[in-house]
Amino acid sequence: MGDGLKQTRRQGDGVTRGKARSTVLAGILFLSLVTMTAGCSKAKQPPPRAVPVVAETADRKNVPLQVKAIGNVEAYNTVTIKSQVNGEIAEVHFREGQDVKQGKLLFQIDPRPFESTLRQAESALERDRAQAKNAEEESRRYATLAGKGFVSVQEYDRARTNAAALDAVVKADEAAVENARLQLEYTAIKAPIDGRTGAIAIQKGNVVKANDIPLVTINQITPIYVTFSVPEQDLANIKRHQASGDLHVEANVSNNGGRSVAGKLTFIDNKVNTQTGTILLKATFPNRSHALWPGQFVEVLLTLTTERDRTVVPAPAVQTGQQGQFVYVVKDDMTVEMRPVTVARTVDNRAVIEKGVQPGETVVTDGQLRLVPGARVEIKNANAEQNAGNHGGTEAQRKPDAKMNTGPSRTKP
Repeated sequence: MGDGLKQTRRQGDGVTRGKARSTVLAGILFLSLVTMTAGCSKAKQPPPRAVPVVAETADRKNVPLQVKAIGNVEAYNTVTIKSQVNGEIAEVHFREGQDVKQGKLLFQIDPRPFESTLRQAESALERDRAQAKNAEEESRRYATLAGKGFVSVQEYDRARTNAAALDAVVKADEAAVENARLQLEYTAIKAPIDGRTGAIAIQKGNVVKANDIPLVTINQITPIYVTFSVPEQDLANIKRHQASGDLHVEANVSNNGGRSVAGKLTFIDNKVNTQTGTILLKATFPNRSHALWPGQFVEVLLTLTTERDRTVVPAPAVQTGQQGQFVYVVKDDMTVEMRPVTVARTVDNRAVIEKGVQPGETVVTDGQLRLVPGARVEIKNANAEQNAGNHGGTEAQRKPDAKMNTGPSRTKP
């Protein structure tokens, strides 16, 4: 019995050792499978693809230094026409909105009452002139008789005083004739300046009073003014450049086919507006094509000077992050570098770079949202082959990706 028990124990120990060896072999097999699976998955992982972007080369250009503002067009001269005499409007000699020259007859007030007054004044003048002539002759006769003692001195003085009084009456009559003639001239209302007429307020047949309501307004629009205000901080710079010569001004108007109108700065106000901190400027434009119209609002570009050899990049290339403004620069190995930049200003959708980018470097202008520093890129714009060649790209990198060209590229918000 004892031997049977020992035999049974030896058999149990053998079974136990066999199970342990099986468990170890299974664990080794499992670890091998895991290692092989990890190796296979790592081997199947594709390399990172190049990010398609649009890029351009930074240029060195001459850039104008300009001040932008919103301006208002004003007439060079504005005249409100009123009647200077009372009367009935007999004729209107122009049309509304007509261009008129200085001296052009606009309105004719009935002249007959004024002609009658003039004739009366002229008749009175002739009468008093005859009386004055007779008094003068009588004064000379009395002077001769007084010298011989035939008349008294008192009678001579009376004759001389009468002649002087009638001479004064003649001068008063001459002034009355001049006034009557002037009133008659006022019945013909003429244009005092060259310009364009507005709406006619009083038509033929109406009776007007002297210096009452305006009959019409004339605006001189050739030349014409554009007034605009700039911050007072720009005043010193404007005055400094104006000392070297006339400053060029452009006005952009929508009714001129997108073309700008050229003029020059002619006026700087003598004080700064304390409420707005701005100063009023005026530019004069020839306006021969009548592109500018009184009351119009226009965009004004005041050019102070032209700065030479400035580094410029497309404005969309400049991004703003937590550390400030930056651009992505494409390096020779077709990877990108995030480069902080200092932007002086933007002119015609081109950013003027103070520092951070050198002329000839390629900067990303579209697709920045998918980039990180060190990312590989593929330039997809029209000059992709040239840019890729300049940066040592391979033939595979220069070949367009059909899948990426099936849809529009993403742009920054």
